[in-house]
Amino acid sequence: MPAHSEEFPVLSGAPLTDSAGWTRIAALPAEDSARVQSLMQAFAEELMQSGVRVGGVTQIRVADRSGIMLRDVATGDFYPISQDLGPGSVACNLDTSELALACAAIERAARGGAQLIVISKFSKQEAGRGGLCDAFRAAMTARVPVIAAVSPHYREEWRAFAGPLAEDIAPERQALAEWWAKYQAAAAKRPLI
Repeated sequence: MPAHSEEFPVLSGAPLTDSAGWTRIAALPAEDSARVQSLMQAFAEELMQSGVRVGGVTQIRVADRSGIMLRDVATGDFYPISQDLGPGSVACNLDTSELALACAAIERAARGGAQLIVISKFSKQEAGRGGLCDAFRAAMTARVPVIAAVSPHYREEWRAFAGPLAEDIAPERQALAEWWAKYQAAAAKRPLI
């Protein structure tokens, strides 16, 4: 790991330092995407039932493999990010306007006092610094911890994006609970500013 004071070009073009007090990201490998998305949703619901303010989105597939929606973990609102382009279409069916709306909802949650942000996935769009990248940035700026699934196809891009702010976590409820407890303990020791 780089020296504690070394700068990392993480989450944006501006360098952040490891010593700047930025919160960490629990990165879940998303080889089994449906199971990981279900785990993140269930963990968010569990925390919300205990009084934790959680924001963010998880991903669900509808009807067939091409139908993808993002579900707001706090409100239950849906963002259909797949457009129906008709049979035989080979064009990209990503609805960028719905993705932007989901990203804006996450940004509002981060600025609005969320104690945890859940981000459905770091994948192709985020690897190109689009998609939900601004949601990650908003959470880090607000010093809100993040749980995110990471596509196995974009692990190198993820490492370049998140650097030392991310910690790989096993995609299991117990591992998430331990990560959250560790974060809570560290947060309790932080001086109030």
